[in-house]
This record gives sequence, structure tokens and C-alpha cells, in this order.
Amino acid sequence: MVTSLSGVRKQNPGQLNSVQLNIVTLVDMDKATENRSLEEAMYMVDNSVGGSGQGTASLETVCKQGQVLNWIIRPIDMERRGDGTWPPMPKINNIVFLDTEAGDEEDVAEKKVAIELKIYGAPDRMRDPLTPVYYYWAGTVLSTLRPGTYRYRLVVELEQEHKKERLYLNTVDHPSIRVIAV
Repeated sequence: MVTSLSGVRKQNPGQLNSVQLNIVTLVDMDKATENRSLEEAMYMVDNSVGGSGQGTASLETVCKQGQVLNWIIRPIDMERRGDGTWPPMPKINNIVFLDTEAGDEEDVAEKKVAIELKIYGAPDRMRDPLTPVYYYWAGTVLSTLRPGTYRYRLVVELEQEHKKERLYLNTVDHPSIRVIAV
């Protein structure tokens, strides 16, 4: 238990942190679909303080126990075209935290890192000049999570120009969150 500023003892110490962090991923859709890879086609930035890798696919986001994280994804080119159509859109299909303790970063972590990782966003038919549309995931870092660095992999679903089938790609470089104690 932690005592808050008002002297009230909190059962969930991580709940003291109400600042949400946004982790924004921009995808060069043409390059990613042409190469069938996110390598050199994905760029990430966030609004955390003290992280590293801004503008790269190896972003490290510094966050606190109990902090809400929003993973936002959108194409670099998001403007409506002259013919009224929209460019292909990316979507985060899944976020998989990796087992870095085992030494094999391709294995899925056995311990939970965040709760309520859910996808949000508006359907594509909602795209219009007045409504920004993108897909994002939101989750809360466990308030009891041990401070440390937790790498993850994004599974990204890409629409393809003039095709109904979707392309599913995993991040090549693994971004991470660095959790610090509250």
C-alpha cells in the first residue's frame, strides 16, 4: 500500500499515475507492402520523457507502473485522394510482449505486463474530412509489474491497394517499454 498526498492509503499504487502515454507508429504502406516487411517502413514516436529511439522502429517508451499506454497506428499518407478514395490503412492486430528473461526474444512472455489491451477505432466507412480515423490499442501497465525493460512485437495488418486480402507483418526490430517505479 502507498499513502497518497491526501494521506489516504491506496491499495493500487500504480493508480496514482493518470498521465496517458501515446505511442504513435507511422507506416510507409507502399514500402511495407512492396517488400512484405516493416523493416525500414515503420517509424515510432511517443510522448514519454527519457526514452530513446524516437523516429525508429526500436522505440523505448519510459512509463510508470499503472500508467495507461495508447498504441496508435496510421499510414504516413492519410489524405483523401483526388478521386475520393482513401489510401490503404494499417491496423495493429496484436501486441505481444516477449520473454526477454529467457534470452529468446521471439518467445511470448509468460507473465502479464499490461491489462485491458484492447483495440479501438472507427470502421473505415467512417473516414471523412472531419473525422480522423485510425486504429489504436490501449492498455494499463500492471501496477505491480517489476521495474525493468519489456520488449514487444507488433503484429500489423495492412490493407493492400486494389486487393481484398490483407498482409500480416511482425515488427522486425522490437520496441520496448521501460517501466519505472511509482
